Amino acid sequence: MNKPELLAPAGNLENLKIAIIYGADAVYLGGEGFGLRARAKNFTLQQLAEGIKFAHDRGKRVYLTLNIIPHNEDLEGLPEYLGKLKELKLDAVIVSDPGILSLVKSIIPEVEIHLSTQANTTNYASVNFWYEQGVNRIILARELSLEEIKEIIKKSPPDIKMETFVHGAMCISYSGRCLLSNYLISRDANRGDCAHSCRWKYYLMEEIRPGKYLPVYEDEKGTYIFNSKDLCMIEHLPLLIDAGISAFKIEGRMKGAYYVAAVVKAYRNQIDQYFLNPDKYNFDKKYLDEVKKVSNRNYTTGFYFGKPDGNEQRYDSTKYIQSYDFTGLVLDYNTENQIATIEQKNRMFAGDEVEIFGPDDDYFSQKIEKMWDDENEEIEVAPHSGQIIQIKTVKPVKPWYIVRKSNNKQ
Repeated sequence: MNKPELLAPAGNLENLKIAIIYGADAVYLGGEGFGLRARAKNFTLQQLAEGIKFAHDRGKRVYLTLNIIPHNEDLEGLPEYLGKLKELKLDAVIVSDPGILSLVKSIIPEVEIHLSTQANTTNYASVNFWYEQGVNRIILARELSLEEIKEIIKKSPPDIKMETFVHGAMCISYSGRCLLSNYLISRDANRGDCAHSCRWKYYLMEEIRPGKYLPVYEDEKGTYIFNSKDLCMIEHLPLLIDAGISAFKIEGRMKGAYYVAAVVKAYRNQIDQYFLNPDKYNFDKKYLDEVKKVSNRNYTTGFYFGKPDGNEQRYDSTKYIQSYDFTGLVLDYNTENQIATIEQKNRMFAGDEVEIFGPDDDYFSQKIEKMWDDENEEIEVAPHSGQIIQIKTVKPVKPWYIVRKSNNKQ
């Protein structure tokens, strides 16, 4: 068995570094155009160069999304952009459109080409077609069962790799092929500007009673019939490994650093534990508890074990479950006085109970007895995002450790 690559989202440069530090083998990200997350911060060419160097210095890989479904005007400037990318030594680009694929092959022939899930690859005949076009990896449609994936792998060329999503938000449409957002508010999901209209509340209005809105009952607040729970396959990784999947993908380029750190760390640990001794591997439930501590919409196994029924895929609230807040990122640690320097991410108070964890360490809990600002003045609260503070920790920490706090929301 080959160990699958763990692929993490990077919505910005900080997230890229955290993904690598917390155990990702590769990251995927967007540039300033041509990708499907137009409202993520994304990367300038200079940031791309810095991120690629950071990853390559640590033996990791970087993939750039060029996976919009373009109209004519969307192709303007793409050849020039590809020419600039040529100098950056990207490991791969992710595409969904044959025209963009052709341009990539002609301008950056040396780069790997990964076919986006937006291309909706659901069978081995499609895989073989794309292989003949020079595609190196297929990101399979999320609507496939594990048995279908096994058959696709069995009937595909042995040197083409298969990537599947293992964690994160699910689209109610067919791997993102949705017109709802564009129809309602002229934001085209297929060109990177989805408004997530499927997650809004909807009511019916009967023709002869205009203005009278009737709920499609699922609860007293409205209906959420388009919505899906979030995917989570951390309990089932051995089955995916045995199927021959080459890469496990975590969704979330719009998510924050805490999400990236916690989810990557959990999946990294369980993949590595399995490969230490597959015959004696037992899933450690604490890592399911860990991924439940990041913002989520309840979890599902999606289509892996067959088509989900309505109750399994759908959820009954548009709200995220967010039981913990990301409160700080450790910048430095003084071993002599056990003082950690922290960049505040959310408001913190003296007296708060917090949890602190790093890429190689389980979390520990402690009370913040005292806090000091960057002028060494004792403070009771750190209210400003980005504020630099200091606290004493009960255990040693390192830069890039995460500080989180329960918000007691159920």
